[in-house]
Amino acid sequence: MKSKVLTVFAAAALLAACETAPTEQAQTTGEGQAEETVVTEEVTEQTPAPGSQEQLQQEVGSKVYFAFDKSTLSEEARETLKAQAGWLKEYEGVTVTIEGHADERGTREYNLALGERRANAVKDYLTALGVDPNRLRTISYGEERPAVVGHDKEAWAKNRRAVTVVD
Repeated sequence: MKSKVLTVFAAAALLAACETAPTEQAQTTGEGQAEETVVTEEVTEQTPAPGSQEQLQQEVGSKVYFAFDKSTLSEEARETLKAQAGWLKEYEGVTVTIEGHADERGTREYNLALGERRANAVKDYLTALGVDPNRLRTISYGEERPAVVGHDKEAWAKNRRAVTVVD
């Protein structure tokens, strides 16, 4: 019985130690008396590591989308890829894999070929913007790795994409 009570107290102490305590700030008047006490929560935001997948996603975006049965880049996709090219030039040691994807419509073979064309369109555009092609690898997943599971226009639109992934 004693060991159960001690275990409960130890668990409570451990949880209390993990809690972030609020920070109190007091403003004083010229006479040394506190006017007001403000309690704020201490928030620590984690900055993604330079050259990481998280940084790429947060700062420039890692996905571009395609129209149905197309592998041509839209103006919006080109803007995202321009930002990716700038990011890749800043982090010269980073290599990436460009994943080509398709929605579920079409045969497996057709969708793999379409995903390959999409990945290559992204690679070609990044190369044209000055990124060393030796830093860019492509792979097609066709319809095998959907971003969104569903059988409607919204799901299909999210699955017709190319994703730049930091190696």
